[in-house]
Amino acid sequence: MDTLESLVIARRLRVPIGAAPAGSGSGWGETAARQLDAALLSVGFTCSAALLERLSGLRGETVVDLGVRILAAVRTLVGDHVRHNAYFLDFPRNVPDTLEFWAGLLREALLDPVAAARVETSALNLLSLPGYGRYQHTYADLLAAHAELIPLAGDRVTVLELGGSLESEARELYLSLAGSEVPLAAEDLAALRLLAGFCADEPERVPVRENRAIVNEVRLAEGRPLLVDTVTDVLRLACGCSGGDVTLAEPTRFRSFRRAERRALLGALDAVASPARLGDVPRHREEWKRLGERLHPHEYPQFPRARAVFETARGTRPAPSLDGRVEAALSAGRTAEAVKLLEQAPGALLRRLDHLLRTGLSTSAVLDAAEGAASGASGRVLLSLREHLQNRLAPVAGRVFVNRQGRAWAAPDSRSPLEEEALARALAILDEEIARRLPDPGELIVDPDVLDVALPLSGKAVVPGLGMLPRGSVSAVDGELLRFFVHWREARQRTDYDLSALMLDASYDDPTHISWTNYTNDFARYSGDLTEAPEGASEFIDIRLAAATQPIIIPQVNIYDGEAFDEAAEAFFGYMTRDAAQEGRPFEPRTVRMKSDLRGSGRIALPLVFLRGADGGWLVKWLHLYLKGHPGFNQVEGNRVSASLLVRSIVERDFLRVRYLADLLRAKSTPAGPTTYIGLEAPAGLPEGARVYTPGTLHELIPA
Repeated sequence: MDTLESLVIARRLRVPIGAAPAGSGSGWGETAARQLDAALLSVGFTCSAALLERLSGLRGETVVDLGVRILAAVRTLVGDHVRHNAYFLDFPRNVPDTLEFWAGLLREALLDPVAAARVETSALNLLSLPGYGRYQHTYADLLAAHAELIPLAGDRVTVLELGGSLESEARELYLSLAGSEVPLAAEDLAALRLLAGFCADEPERVPVRENRAIVNEVRLAEGRPLLVDTVTDVLRLACGCSGGDVTLAEPTRFRSFRRAERRALLGALDAVASPARLGDVPRHREEWKRLGERLHPHEYPQFPRARAVFETARGTRPAPSLDGRVEAALSAGRTAEAVKLLEQAPGALLRRLDHLLRTGLSTSAVLDAAEGAASGASGRVLLSLREHLQNRLAPVAGRVFVNRQGRAWAAPDSRSPLEEEALARALAILDEEIARRLPDPGELIVDPDVLDVALPLSGKAVVPGLGMLPRGSVSAVDGELLRFFVHWREARQRTDYDLSALMLDASYDDPTHISWTNYTNDFARYSGDLTEAPEGASEFIDIRLAAATQPIIIPQVNIYDGEAFDEAAEAFFGYMTRDAAQEGRPFEPRTVRMKSDLRGSGRIALPLVFLRGADGGWLVKWLHLYLKGHPGFNQVEGNRVSASLLVRSIVERDFLRVRYLADLLRAKSTPAGPTTYIGLEAPAGLPEGARVYTPGTLHELIPA
């Protein structure tokens, strides 16, 4: 229950209380509630008026117990659950010049007879000098060296709202995740699995296949009918039941299934394995072979079509896929035939629209087919195509490709341009269909700050956390000082992460950097390099924005040695903003604007980029990218070309934003109806029953 409670608090910023026993009237509950609010304020959170009133009416010991759990949840959310020490005790003051620092370490080593014996070798490894890469002071020493934070009105204060019972709050979160129209991040899938075992209800629709597999795990365990309509749905379910990857990106070692489970899986497979569906089997041929060894389909003669699936996987039954037939037609120049085939799969036709418009077939014929397919494709496909086509209106510097893990690469755009008339008609078709699917918003209220948030067309690479927005989102940066931070704790082997910042001019050239090889420049300071983290380690970079001479600042985390991001016991990144007058420790939770875990198979993380706007103010644009990098020894100097090309491709891309849907919704708005609010956070005083969309629930805006 504690895990569910923490999940609800972190994801919804709502505190589930339900029917907790009332207080005795002694006033202890009110005192404890105000003490809790004061403790929350120290980490940048506060209770709403309704939550504070509800807590004040509870028994004091109930408030204390609940407060401990609330504080633990929000401190983890903001990154304050660990001790953030810095290598340089006085950071950001008294950071030495890089060469002076190394010379000082070498001098100390030579004055130490034991260390000098190791230093006097033909090849000097500076990283092995005594005192380098390890804390030379305690966390208590750090606290003593820094004054208290000076609170200012610009500090972040996140409001925690009063929730209902834990059951109702968990159910609401479960329905939101399970019914999402966009694929979820791995962390959201794990949350969905936890909630699915707790909640009895199910959404009316489970459109995303991975989500459906997790819902089906519960249905299989309870002996209920399975929600499948393709053969791959059954394969995903078998992977999920075996503790494997329901996205099918990684191979799964299937467990042994009980007889009842085998019968249920084969029965579901038999119901959907029509000859037309068998073309999907070769895509995951090896997984089907391994699954057949566990399901023993030959023991169930009543399921002949299920047996055909495994025969197809073994190659004894031919089953050409739709994609294969389309590719064959296109390769032979039979474009009209390819379009005719694609009309059977509206989503596939729209995904290929750009290519089809460049094949030489009549533009009007292709667009007529697209218009017919629009009503049969998902809302996410329509929005994704809309974003793609609006970026074809003008040439771009390069194309960026991102996989499900956030691994990215860029390439020059060699495609021929599309005709303006064809683009205009295609965009009109999409706008009309998207607008038709949007609900009547009633009285629509939109916070202007949310208009430049990108629509979450996929949540795969976006790790949940504090202040997180979808890739391509833009928001203002308030404050005079910008501070990045990374914290990691190794699990099994010595691990060295390096926080760095690449700085570029307006043409993405003239690179400079701040890292362990260059501690300072005229406007930036590095907190010092740590090369191991058995108890955890933190690194910081401080930027004085007004003095910054380059308008593009790209923070990155390089894995120099040791465990990958998803192998470490803990790894997260974030940034803070402060005014110049504020003192405080290197890490102050109430100044944290964004924090999220690092993960993925890449060895270099590019979470976001900071840009100076035309008015001189600073903006942040979310990237959520990972570079492959080298197996070890990654440095900012070694990836500046690939990083700058990727970042430029994202910065110059015209993402589909909330502004687009807001404009379509305004055209359907009827002031007499219920209220719909879209914003970065829900304000107080909204009418009862108002529909509220914030970054955590923005995926619910995507039409079916």
